Amino acid sequence: MGSIIAINGSPRKTWNTATLLEHALKGAASAGDDTELIHLYDLDFKGCSSCFSCKLVGGKSYGRCAEQDDLTPVLEQIPVADILILGSPVYLGAATGEMRSFLERLVFPYLVYDPERSTLFPKKIPLGFIYTMGADEGRVKEMGYEMQFRLTEMLLARVFGTCESLLVTDTLQFDDYSKYVSSAFDPAAKAQRHREVFPEDCKKAFEMGKRLGQAGKNVPGR
Repeated sequence: MGSIIAINGSPRKTWNTATLLEHALKGAASAGDDTELIHLYDLDFKGCSSCFSCKLVGGKSYGRCAEQDDLTPVLEQIPVADILILGSPVYLGAATGEMRSFLERLVFPYLVYDPERSTLFPKKIPLGFIYTMGADEGRVKEMGYEMQFRLTEMLLARVFGTCESLLVTDTLQFDDYSKYVSSAFDPAAKAQRHREVFPEDCKKAFEMGKRLGQAGKNVPGR
């Protein structure tokens, strides 16, 4: 029986990012597989403290994060998982602060300062990253967001073996735009896109999960 973990880097538990992650989990799951959706904003943790315990020669925390907090049990789950799916809205051109702090704690202990070996992660697992954003595709390209996404994808692939990303643009930010200062947006167009396009984005998330699930079946030792 395999294990599929999804990490929600959004403060919202029922909005765009969480919904897409739920569809990805459904796509990834096969008979007997366990799935779990973890909400980072439920946890009390910080980013890397630069203690370098994970790099200490002969240290008891070599290759793993030495910090002890709410994130610790999550980090302990990931090495035994078969599939990892991350999701985050885009705040200020990148993933949320909670997701960035999570990635620091997850990725850095496995990175090796050695040209002969790039990772201490014990196996290769398929990984997906879903980004949601209010900006449309044109704005995303204009602002160069994709460069940040590619960098994260490269780092994750270096540690875990593979990584693919799904960008979901022009999302519905508010359930009622009249309550917020948001004159840059057309509420009717946003609502129409959410009705017509977001379901297709959910299908893309499902298909991503399905691909990851098929790849996860080949994880050694499963």
